[in-house]
Amino acid sequence: YYNRHTQWKYILRFLPWMILGILIGVLIGKDLPEREFKWAMVVVIFISLGMLVFWDRRKSKKVPTHWLFSGSMGILSGVCTMIGNLAGAFTNIFFLAMRLPKNEFVGTAAWLFFITNLFKMPFHVFVWKTITVESLLINLRLLPAIFVGLLLGVFLVKRINEKNYKRFILIVTAIGAAAILFR
Repeated sequence: YYNRHTQWKYILRFLPWMILGILIGVLIGKDLPEREFKWAMVVVIFISLGMLVFWDRRKSKKVPTHWLFSGSMGILSGVCTMIGNLAGAFTNIFFLAMRLPKNEFVGTAAWLFFITNLFKMPFHVFVWKTITVESLLINLRLLPAIFVGLLLGVFLVKRINEKNYKRFILIVTAIGAAAILFR
């Protein structure tokens, strides 16, 4: 739905790092203790959120352009998406730092996750064996809920203004980080 708003330059800047993170996640994911992974991710997310709030309060219009920012957020996103489907917080931080308007944010994030999920699929099927016939059947039963979520999401995004959308993303990201601890 938001395809026309996709900003490919940000995907191309972020995706190679995210793929590197996915590959690291494939290697370390099976043996990584869940408790330590959760705590590390929560700490990094809250530090990153603090940085975003700090930049916003300074009213800085400068966007982080150093490769270290996109690289670190991309690698963290890749590791987190491979190990625990938790990349949303880091991609939110990256896209908010890039000052993407809400429609571009949604369109760019949708394509990024579509591409990375396709990339992850063979690892889940052949290496970790976490995608099975049974899991695919469960996913098929969830399709109606996905379509309802799509319609609801489009409806809500249209109703939220730019300023409140950024706040919404920050709040949801913080809630997501806290939820990781109790998952």
